[in-house]
Amino acid sequence: MTELDSTDLAILRLLADDATRSAADIGRAVGIGQPAAWRRIRRLTDQGVISGRRVVLDAAALGFGVTVFLGIKLAAKGRISLDDFERAVTAIPEVQVVQHVLGQFDYRLRITARDISDFERILRRRIMTLPGVGQVEANVMLSEERRPGPLSAMD
Repeated sequence: MTELDSTDLAILRLLADDATRSAADIGRAVGIGQPAAWRRIRRLTDQGVISGRRVVLDAAALGFGVTVFLGIKLAAKGRISLDDFERAVTAIPEVQVVQHVLGQFDYRLRITARDISDFERILRRRIMTLPGVGQVEANVMLSEERRPGPLSAMD
């Protein structure tokens, strides 16, 4: 694990909140100069603490009003390759996240759809035709709250 000081943690919190902030803005916020902030960000990136910067899109604003979490248990018969299933499921554009999990289901998917009818189409025509799909359970998301993330545990 990388040793992080209070300035590193402050920088990470700022970037987690808004990854578009400049090194100069971050430096001002944590009380160091732009070059020092840039070097710290570069070091955190090189050490793998920062693994990328992402833009968060508002699915509803883009016309995708339904999010469904799908639990999938692969059929035991036929022993489909996990790689084959993962390759096929990641090719479906509406599948936003694929998680291989331990528990009742083998996989958990996060799917975005325009509405319930659109989700039904995705389920019937794309998900249920994937290699090895056995049991499926859908949970429609009603609301979502932003979680503080791992940095809150470091206080």
